[in-house]
Amino acid sequence: MTAYRSGGLQVRHVAEAGAPYRAIRVEKLTPIIGAEIGGVDLSRPLAPVQVEEIGRALAENLVIFFREQDLAPAQHIAFGRLFGDLHLHPAAPHVEGLPELMIIRADRDSRRANGEDWHSDVSCDAEPPMGSILRIDECPDEGGDTLFASMYAAYDALSERMKAYLDGLQAVHDGENVYRGAYANFGVQDKAAYPRAEHPVVRTHPVTGRKALYVNRIFTTRILGLPREEGDALLAFLLAHAESPLWQCRFRWRKNSMAFWDNRCAQHRAMWDYWPKTRSGFRVTVKGEKPA
Repeated sequence: MTAYRSGGLQVRHVAEAGAPYRAIRVEKLTPIIGAEIGGVDLSRPLAPVQVEEIGRALAENLVIFFREQDLAPAQHIAFGRLFGDLHLHPAAPHVEGLPELMIIRADRDSRRANGEDWHSDVSCDAEPPMGSILRIDECPDEGGDTLFASMYAAYDALSERMKAYLDGLQAVHDGENVYRGAYANFGVQDKAAYPRAEHPVVRTHPVTGRKALYVNRIFTTRILGLPREEGDALLAFLLAHAESPLWQCRFRWRKNSMAFWDNRCAQHRAMWDYWPKTRSGFRVTVKGEKPA
């Protein structure tokens, strides 16, 4: 075993694939990405071994899911803080008095739904979030699934020549066109400016040491260091490649379901196929580090 820190939590990463879990149940959704976690009630204090194994399950599966988790806002926030300091969203509405608790809602009056295209959360920040923890408390009977994709698998599937070509390239991630006016229906006033950052096209995960493709359709606007036409063509290829169904899983929400995903190596897309019905919940986001 090798020990590492993820945010504020000391976790042990087991290198051997398939090492047994003692304190939680882990049922994989696909061989590549996604697992459902059982045997744990997140509204109650967790034993250190449970926290450790949840962190390991996240590292091994990129996104993990919990069912029947009826958490109060303070419990949701406390669970997020087990994994590090919490990130404050630069634009989205939050629960009054709880800036860490982002409101996720789409209904008949919405002009958009959160995350309708493939993305990694707030990748426009200089230090994008490590992980996001979403709990849904109202969802339609049909529709409203979320898709997740492994950026490890997307990178691994590239040719060696393409990997060499991408090595060292940087891309612009810009929140301006994403956030401006996006939350007017919640009464949120626009800020003077929104985050913009430059990140590597391929990043190395600080915990697993694996390389992951790090461009996404919502935030990535251009690749630097190349002629504009060449960079645009390369970006279009990488975005389509990242969204291949070969490295995806799909999660069907129910009331009080939770998902915890690693933004450093996974992208996601929320399906808005349930209008005019309502899907709502709350998200806590864990701070990350500058991609390297």
